Amino acid sequence: MSEREFTVIENEWIRLKDGTELAARIWMPAGAKAEPVPAVLEYLPYRKQGGTSLRDESTYPVFAAAGIAGVRVDIRGSGESEGVIDGEYTPRELSDGCEIVEWIAAQPWSNGKVGMMGISWGGFNCLQVAALRPPALKAVISIASTVDRYNDDIHYKNGCHLSAQLSWAATMLGYQSRSPDPAIVGDRWKQMWMERLEKEPFFMEEWLEHQRRDEFWQHGSICEDFDRVGIPALVIAGWADGYRNTPLKAVEGLGDRAKALIGPWVHKYPHFAFPKPRADFHGEAIRWWNRWLRDEENGAENGPQVRAYILDGPRPSLRRDSDPGRWVAKDAWTTPEMQLFGVSHDGRLTPSAGGTGIGEVYLKSPLDTGTASGEYFTLKPDAEMAGDQRIDDAGSLVFETAPLLEAADYLGQPTLTVDVTCQAATANLAVRLVDVHPDGTATRVAFGVLNLAHRDGNAQPRAMEPGRKTRITLTLDACGYRFRAGNRIRVSLSTSYWPLILPAPTDPGLSVDTASLSLALPLLGAHKEIVVPEPENPDPLPKYRELTRGISSRTVERDMTHGMTHYRIYEDTGLSEHPDTGLATQDVRDETWSIAPDDPLSMIGTSTWTCVAKREGWSVRTVATSTLHCTQNEWITEAEVVAYEGDTPIFEKHFKKRIPRDFM
Repeated sequence: MSEREFTVIENEWIRLKDGTELAARIWMPAGAKAEPVPAVLEYLPYRKQGGTSLRDESTYPVFAAAGIAGVRVDIRGSGESEGVIDGEYTPRELSDGCEIVEWIAAQPWSNGKVGMMGISWGGFNCLQVAALRPPALKAVISIASTVDRYNDDIHYKNGCHLSAQLSWAATMLGYQSRSPDPAIVGDRWKQMWMERLEKEPFFMEEWLEHQRRDEFWQHGSICEDFDRVGIPALVIAGWADGYRNTPLKAVEGLGDRAKALIGPWVHKYPHFAFPKPRADFHGEAIRWWNRWLRDEENGAENGPQVRAYILDGPRPSLRRDSDPGRWVAKDAWTTPEMQLFGVSHDGRLTPSAGGTGIGEVYLKSPLDTGTASGEYFTLKPDAEMAGDQRIDDAGSLVFETAPLLEAADYLGQPTLTVDVTCQAATANLAVRLVDVHPDGTATRVAFGVLNLAHRDGNAQPRAMEPGRKTRITLTLDACGYRFRAGNRIRVSLSTSYWPLILPAPTDPGLSVDTASLSLALPLLGAHKEIVVPEPENPDPLPKYRELTRGISSRTVERDMTHGMTHYRIYEDTGLSEHPDTGLATQDVRDETWSIAPDDPLSMIGTSTWTCVAKREGWSVRTVATSTLHCTQNEWITEAEVVAYEGDTPIFEKHFKKRIPRDFM
């Protein structure tokens, strides 16, 4: 098919039924009014101008050249859209999404068939809108998303409080405080900006009021009723990202309606993600859209249900630009056969359905164990990824096999079962699956965490009975991995995994019955070796004018005098200018987590976002600071937003709330 010419509509207003106008950027194939075309919607709160424009311009021109319109819409209260955002994946957001789908289908240039896609927020809401069944929505592509908002997002994980919850609340406070662009909304930009600043919520407050898996989290979790999603879904993720479980959970829940693709990637679109190899996302997507939005008989529905990249012993490094491995496919995903390991009398991890163990072992990790954990969702293949695990293994209970005589391949979610005794109402347990190379270098393969009060489920936490031995089963995140011959398989247990998860209010430690420990690893099983095409363009992102250079830094400081550990993240995008619009933007994140290794109540996290936007004759800036600390009985959240026009402060707002801890 020859490429079509197209035009870019920099802003189109979509009027909703309540009169609110949402801002859209549209890539329109030539001749669409005479020969209507399908359309793909991406629906986000991240600003189509100066927010996601870089990645949008790497994809939607390719879609438009293939005769598929791209419609990129700012969620209510973000970018240039009117109103004020009211939360994350709220009923209003999803209802607005259904209206947008209806609006697109009714346009004279539309063939009436709409797809939705996105990564992260857009990957979430396209599945959630699909569950509402707007008639014109025919297929979705969901990248780095979730089917379970409680257990597989940045908030909580098996009842453990993720530090990413504050990080993301701080990010959104900064993002939502940004001004609309006067070049699009005109003289009303300041009035719209003031309305946002005055009314925007601090999301952390609402999230912390729901520390168990209640109706708040059930809303938008398509795992509550997979049958509500009646359309085809291509679900994509990367092993280096926090959302690695979703593709397999989607095919388990959606069955033949879903296809899964899992690569080695961080939290990015596959055509420009690291670590390499990348995937030809454009080719994948266009084939998907042509099948379901044009009824083209191209066999997209007949491909393997699961395609996955099996990592072949990558080593942690300062930057992982590419990872060794191979692509495999399974025509139909079935529950994997599990290989069992236990602990022998000499403390060795051995292939066995049971072990004699080395008796009861008391485990109480220093509270700063976990600094090699990396970030929950990773945007770069550097220190955001998990580092050499020997750092964290020093504070952990570890068991490992003898050097493997032959390579072992796994695909799926490992589980660990063990009997523990706790003297408090709850404690946290973290389990890591580690690949130990012959020189001792240790690569994290998978991890899982559990708040012991959530051992029987996340809806109704239940206190541990002090002194009573309790069997727990902990499911680790999915992995696709080859342990090479000569390497060792290690399992590492710790009662802390900071700063990834925040500590329980007390630090009792655990007594671990090593004879009961059983590690189950999901065997790869029957599969085909395949080739997943890589993108033709190795550098698809457009270039903007760099006015100042970006900076990225992650450091750990152990203050030996005062007994504190500090974990600092500093990210400066640099100031860059779009060559066509003249809009220059810069975002700076400065975040620090601190803890005393022997005091869980010393924990404090502070994240400051500085967001700048300017063009000739106009300049605005917001500084949003968010803090979380605690007592034994409460979480304490604080935040403030200060807005500047030029160098003059024109707005200031403060938040503070104390929220009871709920078995957490």
